[in-house]
Amino acid sequence: MLLVYVLMKPFPPIDRLSYLYSRRDRKMARSPHAYVRGNTLLFYEWLEESLSARTLPKGPPIWICGDCHLGNLGPLADDDGKVAIQIRDLDQAVIGNPAHDLIRLGLSLATAARGSNLPGIVTARMIEAMIEGYERAFVDHSPDELAQPEPDIVRIVRRRAIGRKWRHLAKERLEDVEPSIPFGKRFWPLNEADYAALRNVIAHPPVSTMVLALNGRGDDITAAMVDAAYWMKGCSSLGLWRFAAIVATKGKSRSNHCLIDLKEAVEPIAPSAPNAKMPAVPAERVLAAAKALSPNLGERMAAASLLGRSMFVRELMPQDLKIEVEQFSHDEALKAARYLAFVVGKAHGRQMDAETKQGWLDILRYDRSESLDAPSWLWRAVVDLAARHEAGYLDHCRIYAQAT
Repeated sequence: MLLVYVLMKPFPPIDRLSYLYSRRDRKMARSPHAYVRGNTLLFYEWLEESLSARTLPKGPPIWICGDCHLGNLGPLADDDGKVAIQIRDLDQAVIGNPAHDLIRLGLSLATAARGSNLPGIVTARMIEAMIEGYERAFVDHSPDELAQPEPDIVRIVRRRAIGRKWRHLAKERLEDVEPSIPFGKRFWPLNEADYAALRNVIAHPPVSTMVLALNGRGDDITAAMVDAAYWMKGCSSLGLWRFAAIVATKGKSRSNHCLIDLKEAVEPIAPSAPNAKMPAVPAERVLAAAKALSPNLGERMAAASLLGRSMFVRELMPQDLKIEVEQFSHDEALKAARYLAFVVGKAHGRQMDAETKQGWLDILRYDRSESLDAPSWLWRAVVDLAARHEAGYLDHCRIYAQAT
């Protein structure tokens, strides 16, 4: 009986928030790069406090990612399964200053370079390559990022993404190919009220229509939720409501399963442009940003309300992967900086007309140093924030070590 009790013991612990925050602190202590990813709030606080903030250009007010680090870029499938590298996380998206995305990406690249033991001169060249790729996106007329040579980290992840099926997604996310969610450290059982509320969300027309429209599902197809659980996932979003749901779709000729991610949307940390007109409902804001910045993702999302909380809902496709950076070589660092900035430039540029694009390019090209072909405000901001994040990371590790 003791064995049965242990296996059936509820998970997570009763103090769920404390457990989540402990997990977040542990993840952020793994490396300076992980600390950067999990610290959007400090990024904007430090940016506002720094002297470099006073010299930032005021770019055209457009939808920006707001948290544009390496892990938030990667392959995304459209509703036909075609893959493109786009921004994959829009929780912090606002109508704001595109310069903020450039600084956030530059800081992420600089931190990755430090983690790869590359000398500072490589970081300087990475910022040069980054701005070169970003600017090129505004004069390049190709439909997507394929006009740029792919760095190895992108080519490898794209190759993995193409050809993936449900079994790959289920094995990776659910640890089994069966359409069920295993309870454990990542997935926790729902109470009856939450389960019923989730079922109603899946049946809600905007959500059910989105699910049925993907992958060529026709009018003869029906969808029903067959399993669901709380989902402990992410870093900066830990503590917010998040759920995984398996939906079965059935028709006359075939049946299928899909994995649905339901995530609470809250007010953004990223600063918005003065008088920016954005949807007041947080999930509607995330949805609008996704349609503008990442079309492949935007067409796979819907907004809903769950027990009074604003949620955005998306189907996870097997091809959706993140770019993981373990080690950069010198050449790979420059290629990655140029390519990923090109992707961000495409996301920004598709929202601008020709005159606005040229005006933003003129601002970016103004007062360049002859020795370092990148805007001085960008370099100063990255250097200042890199120093602050390094100190913050070490303090975080010290506090975490004392508490464990």
